[in-house]
Amino acid sequence: MARLSKLSRSIEGKIALVTGAASGMGRATAHLFADEGAHVAVTDLDADKVSRVVREIDEAGGSAFGWVLDVSQRADRVAVVSAIVQKWGGLDILINNAGIVRYEPIDAPSFEEGWGRSLDILLTAQVMLARECLPHLEASGGGRIVNIASTEGLGATKGVSAYTASKTGVIGLTRSLAVELGMKGITVNCICPGPINTGMTADIPDESKAIFAARRSALKRYAEPEEVAHGTLNYVLPASQYITGTHLAVDGGLTIKNA
Repeated sequence: MARLSKLSRSIEGKIALVTGAASGMGRATAHLFADEGAHVAVTDLDADKVSRVVREIDEAGGSAFGWVLDVSQRADRVAVVSAIVQKWGGLDILINNAGIVRYEPIDAPSFEEGWGRSLDILLTAQVMLARECLPHLEASGGGRIVNIASTEGLGATKGVSAYTASKTGVIGLTRSLAVELGMKGITVNCICPGPINTGMTADIPDESKAIFAARRSALKRYAEPEEVAHGTLNYVLPASQYITGTHLAVDGGLTIKNA
């Protein structure tokens, strides 16, 4: 009997731009996509770290090239997208992963500056980079955008209101762009990571992580970056062509656990 499945679960040969790819979830995503046969544009602020990730992928037999990219700067966005298209001939996938987190209560002297910087990087840069990539994603015939938000967009923690507001905005942006770009054949989805072992959580003592995970997560542990990357991969598969405007909480059950 012939196979019933007709849709591909391969991204081999696809061209993917991953922001914030020098470490954590971005690095894991770049590695995973390369392992799956994609050409990966590794972008971040630190040239040395970008080069290291590209070298890691090359040594593993993958295809990658690196660019320094400050996602908040229009000139950087224009130059990097143009260079990617020039190198590989197009662009199929955009992963808006770059981020920062600043712990500042509303009455902190630095709050206003932190608020503006957070929204610039976490929200505005995502839509502006999508706008820059749009002609190439449309030309690909099945472009994919995955925006990285957070479970902070589904709840809230004190002292990080700029981060929470930005991540909530990313979820709304995802829905809006999904509606707007659907007619162009582009899907737009969102990942909401929960407690993950990344640079942003590296300063939290292991004991505190264990207590938090045991209390809040159904799986009672922090996740590793690759576990988030696999959620991202599922959204960019050709077979995922009818999934758009959704958010996926990769949080070990944090957002569904009442007690």
